[in-house]
Amino acid sequence: MTSLLKVLFSVDFGYASIRMASPLILAALGGLFSERAGVLSLGLEGMMLSGALAGFLGSFYSGSPWVGVVYAALAGGLLALVYAAACITFKANQVVAAVGLNILAQGVTGLVFRGAFGITQDLKQAAAFKPVPIPVLSKIPVLGQIVFNHEILVYGAFVLLPVVIFVLYRTTWGLKLRSVGENPLASDTVGVNVIRMRYAGVVISGVLAGIAGSLLSIAFINTFIENITAGRGFVAFAAVIFGKWTPIGVFLSALLFGAADALQLRIQALGLPIPYQLMLLFPYLLALIALIFSGRSQSPASLGTAYEKSGGS
Repeated sequence: MTSLLKVLFSVDFGYASIRMASPLILAALGGLFSERAGVLSLGLEGMMLSGALAGFLGSFYSGSPWVGVVYAALAGGLLALVYAAACITFKANQVVAAVGLNILAQGVTGLVFRGAFGITQDLKQAAAFKPVPIPVLSKIPVLGQIVFNHEILVYGAFVLLPVVIFVLYRTTWGLKLRSVGENPLASDTVGVNVIRMRYAGVVISGVLAGIAGSLLSIAFINTFIENITAGRGFVAFAAVIFGKWTPIGVFLSALLFGAADALQLRIQALGLPIPYQLMLLFPYLLALIALIFSGRSQSPASLGTAYEKSGGS
């Protein structure tokens, strides 16, 4: 117990919690745009995975991690566009479409990576982001080491929160997006283009999920391995629900799940008589428990429902 308490109150654990939470924050806040528009964000896993590979390839061949981020955003956005077309234009079942998208991404990323580098145990290294200490703030005892000594994309994940709050609640565009998720017919009646707004919400979710995936490959481990996301997209989806579809709630939920991921790695290092498989399961088990005991929450009224104008058009 003493060893566990030392881990929980250590600088290393705080630092790792923020790192592990940052891709979840990016993906979950992206998923919030999709869900607020009325489209399930179950495809975040596939979008993150495609972004991780595209980011790695872009950085590997160009020598610039920023090029990798652009590639990741484009890959995530393109996959989201495919998902949006299936769900919005062709009115496919959103759960089935998301499952298919995730399977497609897993297969295609493995195929592309093997096609580019072959089947090898040699881990390819790409140009990666390095920690950027913030002047003055990074020198603050404890807090500076935990919060102000990260890669630029990690800072970006935290800066994204006020941006999302402003866009969703302080702009006309955000009002329109939320309205099409609540009552698309009423929105259409007052001149809001429901289809366009839903496409926008889904594509934004894909772009941010793609960037989240690139965090894993060109900031954290500086390489790509198959299924590198390891279910983080599903955890981000859970964070949207557990956060009750609000930016602050989603942000805090992602922080919680990120801390759980960091904790399981450190518990394994303590050498406690606990099967490591159980520790690997811990963040996902926590996400499941959180959903079960999160209580009643009000999702967007038209979430998961395809929109059809009166008359079937």
